[in-house]
Amino acid sequence: MLKKHKDSLEPAAKFARLKVKPDISLFLIRLLLLLISIALLMTFAPLDLSLESDASFQWQYFVIIAILLLVFSIRKVKEWERAVILRLGRFYKVKGPGFFFLLPLLDQVYRIMDIRIRVADFYAQETLTGDSVMVNVDAFCFWLVWDPQKAALEVEDYEAAVALASKAALRNAISKNDLTTFLARGDLIEKQIQQEVDKQTTEWGITVQYVEITDIQIPEPLQESLSRMAQAEREKNARIMLAEAEIEIAKKLEEAISIYTKDRAGEGADALKLRILSILNEGLKTGNSMMLVPNSITDELKTKDIFGLQALNELKKMKESG
Repeated sequence: MLKKHKDSLEPAAKFARLKVKPDISLFLIRLLLLLISIALLMTFAPLDLSLESDASFQWQYFVIIAILLLVFSIRKVKEWERAVILRLGRFYKVKGPGFFFLLPLLDQVYRIMDIRIRVADFYAQETLTGDSVMVNVDAFCFWLVWDPQKAALEVEDYEAAVALASKAALRNAISKNDLTTFLARGDLIEKQIQQEVDKQTTEWGITVQYVEITDIQIPEPLQESLSRMAQAEREKNARIMLAEAEIEIAKKLEEAISIYTKDRAGEGADALKLRILSILNEGLKTGNSMMLVPNSITDELKTKDIFGLQALNELKKMKESG
């Protein structure tokens, strides 16, 4: 099983499970306005409840009814919400955020739309890729409502519509690409799905901002085959890098030879002597108490008191003459 950000959906799931406290501010405002209106009415125009009073002149009843209609026509939506208003069954206006009034008996709040960015997870089970490989893919997309009017009036359940459109686009992308492309260039597949879904949901007043594939499941025998292919590819790259390094070394050695042989009696000879001394120095650093060197090195150096090479050369000549 090949996984990519397996736990990406866990924060969204935890957020969805959070309990939101009920908002009673609108209820308190309505109650306060109702009490203030009734108090003012009773102060300046008290209601006569005696039996001798003429009911036809009790206009206070109509005032109280009007106050009730006015109070309950007050509505409120939050900063991230928009209210789609219908007037006599036809679309009238999108209102919000904050407080607004409705005409009693004429206006109706059809739907309250959330315009924040939301996440929807979707999946494609047992789908064939372009090279006939069965895979299971999980993904999620971030989307938002940018036109509450279209989202409310063009599609009945826009949340389910986004999920279904994303699932169809995912299946389409899987069937058009082979498994290697799907695994190696997942970013292109995600972009393709995002563009296809966004093209469809734009007509609903919804835009899909981002799509990410979270889980790709392939058959186990194919996983072993892909593992062997990856190992062979790494070995091939290692051998290629080693061959390129050998080529670079050969070029540098060729340049060094041209420098050493450029002038046998001048700068080239001095450079060669310095190189010989450097090699001897590196050998002595290893802690060896004895070092065997060719005669050509001692003949080439011809210097006095360097590592005792001159003395060794004279001793060799004495033995040969004796």
